Amino acid sequence: MSVPFSGGFTRSAGIYSAIGKQLKSVSLKPIKQVVFKLDPFQPNVKTIRDCMFLFSSQRVVNTNPRCLIKTDITDNCEPTISITLDEGKKLLFKTEHLNTLEVLQEFNKIVVPLIPKEEEIVGKVAGKIAAGSGTKAGGKSKPTRK
Repeated sequence: MSVPFSGGFTRSAGIYSAIGKQLKSVSLKPIKQVVFKLDPFQPNVKTIRDCMFLFSSQRVVNTNPRCLIKTDITDNCEPTISITLDEGKKLLFKTEHLNTLEVLQEFNKIVVPLIPKEEEIVGKVAGKIAAGSGTKAGGKSKPTRK
């Protein structure tokens, strides 16, 4: 009698590929402000420093150029990431006992559902185009072939 196999057939590519996969989903579209608060001389700030680096990358910043990213250096404080959403809600991540992957996973779990869907945006644009006169900018319509 044998035990049936359960699980994956391939091994994980590692922590760096998992962080890269989560980073591809990070978007600042529904966010107004991100504040990183830390004491750089504490021993447990590696996670927040990594997150600061990842959130300030050009690809992430280009998702919402109006989002304000601030760093607050204070003495004897717990490392935290404070996020203000466009709706006015605030999120607080205490990163002292988390790793970078866990912070990115929780961020994506909360923020990704708030991002407007591309189909809605494309549908609105297509509706405006269809509601137009149906002619090109020159005013002449293209004859149809038979």
